[in-house]
Amino acid sequence: MTVEDVRQLMGASTPHFALQLRERIKALIRGLPTDHPARIEGEREIARLDKIAYVGEVRGHPAELGFKPLPSVGHDASNSR
Repeated sequence: MTVEDVRQLMGASTPHFALQLRERIKALIRGLPTDHPARIEGEREIARLDKIAYVGEVRGHPAELGFKPLPSVGHDASNSR
């Protein structure tokens, strides 16, 4: 078990799959000593996955002064004309 093994799972982390990945990482690091680098990295990632699973992931920045935010993908653009 290496830190790279944990990082390979982390690469696919999105809010949609966060809880599934969290469980996979828990299984990977189970049984490792508390000071093992892979366990430390795994526990750090588990905390991050818990956060994005329940709060979501923020990317980019808020709308700038004078600009309206772009509508969400599910927004019906035909109604806003």
